[in-house]
Amino acid sequence: MPSPTASGWKTFTTSDRDLTFDYPGDWTVKDPAGTSPLGGMFVEVLNAAGKPMAVLQTKVVTGLECVQQYPFTVLDSEPMKVLAEKGVPNENVPRFMFETRGDASAPARTAETIAAYGITMIPEKVGTLECPIFLLFRWPPSGAMFGAVYDPANNATPVDPALPYLEKAKLYADTGEYRNIRRMITSLRPAG
Repeated sequence: MPSPTASGWKTFTTSDRDLTFDYPGDWTVKDPAGTSPLGGMFVEVLNAAGKPMAVLQTKVVTGLECVQQYPFTVLDSEPMKVLAEKGVPNENVPRFMFETRGDASAPARTAETIAAYGITMIPEKVGTLECPIFLLFRWPPSGAMFGAVYDPANNATPVDPALPYLEKAKLYADTGEYRNIRRMITSLRPAG
């Protein structure tokens, strides 16, 4: 993976002093970006053009139910041991991921055809079908998320706009902006 393209990185720490991450110096952290239903942190990271790149939210509670599986592709994956819970087996270590689900020929994102990047607790799978994308990792007292759905309107993808949505996502993985997002998300760590 080529190096990130941004210089002058800054560090952000959540107001509850629990989590910290690095981000490009010309990007902005909006804190708070709204309210979290359970009172957790809700932070949005915007690029220099003001486009949303990722959301960090804590005290997230959700259930994962896999009622349908879709064709999938893993575009990028890296374990994030710094976020692992003590005493939890290695196969449950959170990992950074950029993955796709759905119809490779679909012209636009749908509920069934989607690409997303962020941190997940779901182990990387092999095969041809997978459950929906689940951006959530364990973080006391419940869970947290740091990532976003790939959106060609926000994520600068210098390719033919007529390409299918998932093809654009694959090409986005080679951009400097994506490398900056990846570095930012994988820098997430406990504060202090």
